[in-house]
Amino acid sequence: MTRAKRTSSVDTTIDENLKRAFDDVASEPLPSRFTDLLEQLKAEGAPKDSDPESDSNS
Repeated sequence: MTRAKRTSSVDTTIDENLKRAFDDVASEPLPSRFTDLLEQLKAEGAPKDSDPESDSNS
C-alpha cells in the first residue's frame, strides 16, 4: 500500500467518524435557555439600525 493510499484511507476513516459524532450532536434538541432567548429576540424584533458600518468609530 502506498503512502498516499494509506493517508487517504486514514483521512476517510477520520472524516466518517467526525461526521458520525457531529451528526449525533446536531440531532440533539437545543437547551430551553437557547430556545427561550430566540423567542425573546424574535419578540423584540430586529433593531432598525442594524447596519454594522454605522457603529464604526470613524
